[in-house]
Amino acid sequence: MSGLDILPPEQRRLFIGGSWRDAGAGEVFDVVDPADGTVLTTVADGTVEDAVDALDAAVAAQPSWAATPPRERGEILRRAFEAINDVAGDLATLMSLEMGKTVTEAKGEVAYGNEFFRWYAEEAVRIHGRWMQAPAGGSRLLTIKKPVGPCLFVTPWNFPIAMGTRKIGPAVAAGCTMVVKPAQQTPLTMLALAAILAEAGLPDGVLNVVPTTRAAELSKTLQADERLRKVSFTGSTGIGRVMVRQSADQLQRVSMELGGNAPFLVFDDADLDVAVEAAMVAKMRNMGEACTAANRFLVHSSVADEFAQRLADRMAGLVVGRGQDEGVDVGPLIDEKALESVSQLVTDAVHDGAKVLTGGSAAEGDGFFYPPTVLVGVPPESAINREEIFGPVAPVTTFETEEEAVERANDTEYGLASYVFTRDLARTIRLAEGLDYGMVGVNTGLVSNAAAPFGGVKASGFGREGGFEGIDEYLETTYVNLPV
Repeated sequence: MSGLDILPPEQRRLFIGGSWRDAGAGEVFDVVDPADGTVLTTVADGTVEDAVDALDAAVAAQPSWAATPPRERGEILRRAFEAINDVAGDLATLMSLEMGKTVTEAKGEVAYGNEFFRWYAEEAVRIHGRWMQAPAGGSRLLTIKKPVGPCLFVTPWNFPIAMGTRKIGPAVAAGCTMVVKPAQQTPLTMLALAAILAEAGLPDGVLNVVPTTRAAELSKTLQADERLRKVSFTGSTGIGRVMVRQSADQLQRVSMELGGNAPFLVFDDADLDVAVEAAMVAKMRNMGEACTAANRFLVHSSVADEFAQRLADRMAGLVVGRGQDEGVDVGPLIDEKALESVSQLVTDAVHDGAKVLTGGSAAEGDGFFYPPTVLVGVPPESAINREEIFGPVAPVTTFETEEEAVERANDTEYGLASYVFTRDLARTIRLAEGLDYGMVGVNTGLVSNAAAPFGGVKASGFGREGGFEGIDEYLETTYVNLPV
């Protein structure tokens, strides 16, 4: 079994109340292979009425699911974790087909995403409140943690399994039911995940999945429903702002993981071997289509030429091609719009005075391929330094002082991930405290970890996914006063 075979046709539909069903209007939409633009398969196109049915199922399942013993909830996640391990290769191939990343990288995502199920399988039994004597005496103060209730999850296309598991895992552990709206480009992996969870014993109605081409209408309708108590969204800052506004009328709990513009700071004392290797990870993970991707390379002028050339040499050696082919390092971008956006940013940077060391223009032929690209001499004010690239392009800009580096790094509305390369411990502490980012990677190009709180500040959103903090997003606190 491989690729599409892991998800039989009867499961390429809506998953509501524990049943696979066609969309209410009987409509379907195409899932396209970004490597050549061909149609992989079709998936049921959920209507707003279908979404309301899914919320009905989640609401109906909420009381019994909240009352389910924590150990039982954790064991379901543990069984799902083991089942995913058993079919990791097939899930990776499916993911590679629908969004383009190499199978090798997709296997890494399956392993990473699955860690959220293992982590929250263990955290389900560690939800606790507190007990204390009132300072003035006369009573005891008790706090109880309760599930927030039915949730809406909107997940992106760039990490089809990991962006699902890090929302679903803590929700299951906390005792919340949910409706999931996967990205239109990549619904297959989420549907496969739903099938695995059902097989692992997740009760009917706890998880409901509604692929749709009507995302805006669906979220607006569900957020207007007073029964929905929590929204978690990963995607663009623009759409995130809309969903936050929509949450206001019902005062829903909201978690937002939005855009990024990650600075990659290389100081004059950095180990360039480490910095270049980390740059390959921070830039090229998922073809650069990651909110944590290094977006701006700010390099001290004394080492900038050497760093840029070494990075260009590494980037030039990467093989671009279909993600399922042997020996391929870099797959296609997700769609034509993404390809056009990356191409325009590079064209504008060159017009602004940047020089291309490698890459620099889209490949001819089918598919949405863009070669790994390194630019030097990029003016700070160039659009490529202000906008999220979401592609395999590394623009290098120089700085002279630590103060300038921090000021330039913070000169953005975003604040998700940042990367720092130095061997000076005191400087490391100053930078960790001075950078306005939710995450700081020190001498590493990888910050994501299921045991750590993932999230940002400013226009990159709020709330945390992963770590001890992640489950708190799905819990409410009740205070009880007990006179004695």
